[in-house]
Amino acid sequence: MAAAAAGAVVFTPLAPLAQAVRGPESGAASLDPVAIRIGANAEFTRVEFGGVVGSRARVRQDGDQVIVRIGTTAAPDVSRLRVDPPAGVASVQTRPTAGGVELVISLAEGAGARWGSADGAVWLNLYESAGAAPARAAVQSAVVPVRAEVSDDKAVLNFQWAAPVGAAVFRRGEAVWIVFDAAARLDMAGARALGPASDARWAAGPDYTVLRIAAPEDVAVEASSEGGRWTVTLGGPRSGVGGAASTGVDVGRDDGARVALVARMAGATKTIWLTDPLAGDRFAAVTALAPGKGFAARRQLIDLTLLPTAQGLAVETLTDDLTIQPDGDLVTIGRPRGLNLSAPSAALERAVEVDAPRRAPRPALILSEWSDVGDEGFMSRYARLQQAAMQESERAGDDVRAPAEARLAFARFLVGSGLGFEAVGVLNALAKQNPAMQGEPELRGLRGAARVAIGRLDEAQADFAVGALSGDAATQVWRGYIAAEQGRFAEARQAFAAGAPAIDAFPAVWKARFGAAHALAALETGDLPAARALLAFSFSQPAPAADQLTARLVQARLFELEGQGDRALAVYKAVARAPLDGVATPARLGVIKLQMARGEMKPDAAAGELEQLKWRWRGDATELAVIRSLGDIYLSQGRYREALDALRGAGKRMAQLPGAVEIQADLSNAFRALFLDGGADGLQPIQALGLFYDFRELTPVGADGDDMVRRLARRLVDVDLLGQAAELLKYQVDNRLEGVAKAQVATDLATVYLMNRQPEQALQAIWSSRTTLLPTAMNLQRRALEARALSDLGRYEHALEVLDRDQSPAARAVRADIAWKQQQWPGAAGLYDGLLGDRWRDAATPLTPEEESRLIRAGVAYSLAGDSAGLSRLSRNYQGLVGGARQATALRIALDGGELAQAQDYAALASSADTFTGWVTAMKVDLRQKTGGDRPAAPARQQADQATPAAGPAAA
Repeated sequence: MAAAAAGAVVFTPLAPLAQAVRGPESGAASLDPVAIRIGANAEFTRVEFGGVVGSRARVRQDGDQVIVRIGTTAAPDVSRLRVDPPAGVASVQTRPTAGGVELVISLAEGAGARWGSADGAVWLNLYESAGAAPARAAVQSAVVPVRAEVSDDKAVLNFQWAAPVGAAVFRRGEAVWIVFDAAARLDMAGARALGPASDARWAAGPDYTVLRIAAPEDVAVEASSEGGRWTVTLGGPRSGVGGAASTGVDVGRDDGARVALVARMAGATKTIWLTDPLAGDRFAAVTALAPGKGFAARRQLIDLTLLPTAQGLAVETLTDDLTIQPDGDLVTIGRPRGLNLSAPSAALERAVEVDAPRRAPRPALILSEWSDVGDEGFMSRYARLQQAAMQESERAGDDVRAPAEARLAFARFLVGSGLGFEAVGVLNALAKQNPAMQGEPELRGLRGAARVAIGRLDEAQADFAVGALSGDAATQVWRGYIAAEQGRFAEARQAFAAGAPAIDAFPAVWKARFGAAHALAALETGDLPAARALLAFSFSQPAPAADQLTARLVQARLFELEGQGDRALAVYKAVARAPLDGVATPARLGVIKLQMARGEMKPDAAAGELEQLKWRWRGDATELAVIRSLGDIYLSQGRYREALDALRGAGKRMAQLPGAVEIQADLSNAFRALFLDGGADGLQPIQALGLFYDFRELTPVGADGDDMVRRLARRLVDVDLLGQAAELLKYQVDNRLEGVAKAQVATDLATVYLMNRQPEQALQAIWSSRTTLLPTAMNLQRRALEARALSDLGRYEHALEVLDRDQSPAARAVRADIAWKQQQWPGAAGLYDGLLGDRWRDAATPLTPEEESRLIRAGVAYSLAGDSAGLSRLSRNYQGLVGGARQATALRIALDGGELAQAQDYAALASSADTFTGWVTAMKVDLRQKTGGDRPAAPARQQADQATPAAGPAAA
């Protein structure tokens, strides 16, 4: 390469090294079908494709992508290119194609490429952006003189840099590597003789310089620095690499989210990936600033090997995804999924008593022998194990690598003895003092078992979820037990089946508990034979009385499902007499439900017992079952408020328990049945309103919730509770609706405001809900309402402008009222007469209040206008309807203008002809039709004040 040729001064710059320093290279490329070699200098990066197949590769460019087609269906190894892409390359990908594979190299902005073939290989040169080239050239043009002072058994090399730079100095086999974190040209004229070493070759990359010196393995290496000068000593007394241990670099493990190694190395600057030109393997050098610091001895791990160094850090690896990240004084070495390191406890000393509780063969297993106290008694054994754990904890205060076996032994004793809270405390303290123990499977298993014992199931589930316990059969047993307790019965059965090999190794008390839980899961999934066999297994264990009673509850449920009601009731009653509320409460609930189903207990009596039972045992699935049963009874009795209060009593405090979802569903369904399906139609409107406000958080989102509110508002309008109705509708308009739906409800709101003689609010409701593309009928209705509101405010001209050419009946009614108010008698008479139309032809149907008012006003207007012909025609047409009218006298006077003698008579007729009352009545009918209020009445239900004396006005 160009840089290699330019560097041939005294020592030929190491051409194979220059090709290797940027990425991977096969040590036996000629034997591979495709061999990819990569090299770099200051100007470009060269990628060569060799081998039998690789040498026939074809290259083309498509925009910013350079595509190399290789005639093999096996994808070549391009992991080095992906992990450490050359300068000017944005990404590297492979994709299959017909008869081969294509390597797609995406160039960065401004980068370029050239290609060709030479020496039996296809080559590709990649150039960085033009803007970056001068800066690199300037750095590359720096010259660092190298001077060697040689004696009989050693050589001292001095590198004189213009400024301080970081370095790494180490040995690999029979070569010493010297790596600097800056690019320069080494002037080797002053270092022709190297004493015990020979054959020095150098190369420079874009931001580093490397020198490889062949030297026998018995030649010691030391490094030191002063200012910008680095001094490397080869040979002499063995005080560096290969001699006395280097110091200054300390490597430890980090058991965080991803297991990694962290090297504490002051002044770490850069990670430089290199490839040995002779061995062909890949390694990394991490440079550091002066003063000198190195790593003492070789440490070999699964994923990497740390080499001894005289300066900096050197890492060998066979993996493709190892990352080495310097950050200040720390260097983090890891992989995307973490390094493969041994468990933190693997190196712990086992300095504990011989008779301490031994480790179980499975991480999550409890051994029966852990609770044995022998002849010394419980307190003596407890104190002895506690003392050993405390002493170990004190020693671990200054050394996180101190043993933890005494504390684990104490935790085993506590778990085996049923002291779950104490065990959790010991294990939490251990994990806090030594965070690496969080990855220890036994700690997780012990803590999970202790948490299950004290009822902290969610926390226990988190412990059992770690990957270190995924293959443990005992862990599967615990997962099955947790799932059964949380109501996930199908999942419980699967987990119990997976943990079957470990069941028999548990203590008898836990085998009994697992058997009862598994039997319950079998019941709930419909496998009654399996439940029967599992109960027999549970009963065969010498378990405490409380666990035996728990199994009896499951047995009673089995009898119930098998149709053996008498046997089930007998077992329930026997368990209900136990002095343990945890089992007696669900047993009593079983008695109540069975007796109700058999007709032996009335709903009122059952509700009374359930109310007492609700306070007897709280906080778990039993309380939820009691609440749900109580709510069902109240709903069946029509005691809606008590039902909703009971169901809401569960609240959010038990949202994670089995049955909580069903409770919320019951609550929502009850509220929907009341206010959407007509269940509350039998309540007085004010009672229904109070019930709705007290539980309004249950209003469903969407069309159903809006329909609920409109139905309730209609009922309030029917009894003239207009203010309350307007408040309901206004909340919907302001908070819940948009678009056409908002305009529709706002129209109803404006109607209610006008009924309540609040024209200003009516106008605000109409104006604030304007939108485009409304149905024509709705637009006509809104225009008439707006005009009516303006008319009520005395803005007659504006109201007429709003109506414009609208000839709908609602608009003509508003025009007629405006003409009446302005005493335009001819116009008012004609408009009212026109609104009546041919109504006189249907003499068999009595006039409505609105029609009577219009007829009175038409007659008065004709009289005041002096239109005797119009009055006579009106009187002749409607004479047959006057006798059966509600206001017969007023109609006779209005239709016979000759009898009007005084002005007060006109005033009396005007008050009788109040068209507003008729309009309100018509609007009520319209609202009732739009909200479904004219549907058949809901099935009658017993009201709260009829069910019990206590559920009267207070309940409403």
